[in-house]
Amino acid sequence: MTSTDPATDPAEPESRPGRARERGKGDAGSWPAFGFRPLAEGRGFPEDASDGLRGEFAGYGGPRDVHGTTWLTWAELDTTDWQATDASGIRIRASAAGIDTDWGRVWSVMRILSDGAENVRIVVWFH
Repeated sequence: MTSTDPATDPAEPESRPGRARERGKGDAGSWPAFGFRPLAEGRGFPEDASDGLRGEFAGYGGPRDVHGTTWLTWAELDTTDWQATDASGIRIRASAAGIDTDWGRVWSVMRILSDGAENVRIVVWFH
């Protein structure tokens, strides 16, 4: 990420009204590894991604060097069934990626940024 302040830098997508707020890379794919149905599998890199995010993605080698690229909106997260169980029927999704996990901080920021539920998304990939 850059050190510019997206609230004041007009070049940053987060400061432009009507644009999705974006954050790069992460391990959202830990959900299927825990035996849960993925929330946003195989969507690829968003066509309307900002130039900054495109540059960061390219810096990791883009499609030839990364895998599992996908994105998820706050609206989708907000309607997620966090009590759904894994394939074994024992573990709930909240225990793997809920508010009390490391992912909780990400979800909190997304909730705070969500002027409208479709205006916030997370973009992830694996390197």
